[in-house]
Amino acid sequence: MSPTSAPSVALTFDDGPGPYTAGLLDTLDAHGARATFFDVGEMVAARPELARRQAGAGHEIGNHSWSHPRLTGLSERRLREEIDRTCAVIEQTTGSAPGLLRPPFGDHDERVRRAAGMPLIMWSVDPEDWRIKDTGHVTRAVLDAVRPGDVVLMHDIQPTTVAAVPEILQVLSGRGYRFVTVSELYRELQDEKPLRPGTAYDRPGGAPAGRAG
Repeated sequence: MSPTSAPSVALTFDDGPGPYTAGLLDTLDAHGARATFFDVGEMVAARPELARRQAGAGHEIGNHSWSHPRLTGLSERRLREEIDRTCAVIEQTTGSAPGLLRPPFGDHDERVRRAAGMPLIMWSVDPEDWRIKDTGHVTRAVLDAVRPGDVVLMHDIQPTTVAAVPEILQVLSGRGYRFVTVSELYRELQDEKPLRPGTAYDRPGGAPAGRAG
């Protein structure tokens, strides 16, 4: 990304698709914003129409495991099943397999990274919306922290978070931000260098983060 181009940010949403995802998709569409959804496999199986809508609107869909366990504590068989089963249901539902993994809680080790077979995406801004379920807090936490090139962690299963997104989009748009998918962000900021399977990223040049869901 050249110094004169508009700053970019990747908004990411975990744990869905859920009851509030449709409203979030309406908001993103109204602002012309693309996002990345790290979907849980069993939630895709329960709400396939929302996963298809995510993909159809140009959003990126990543793998967030089948049932949201701590992957580091699983047997090799369960670990593979959590990842592979989710890849399969996303591909069957949307026509495309996910190319990114976000491990639940951000927990990963060498075994998880090896089993993933794809890049692991963490985050650089965490409003802790899973813990502090307050729309004003989520809005302020994101707007106060976000910088060009950030990956923002949020959860579309939280109604307070979905309610915060319109103001976040409006204010950041006013600051000149573009809302891009994770893959688009890394292509821009890493001069087209591909993300490496088995490597964990939070933002270009940053050390991996991880803690929330």
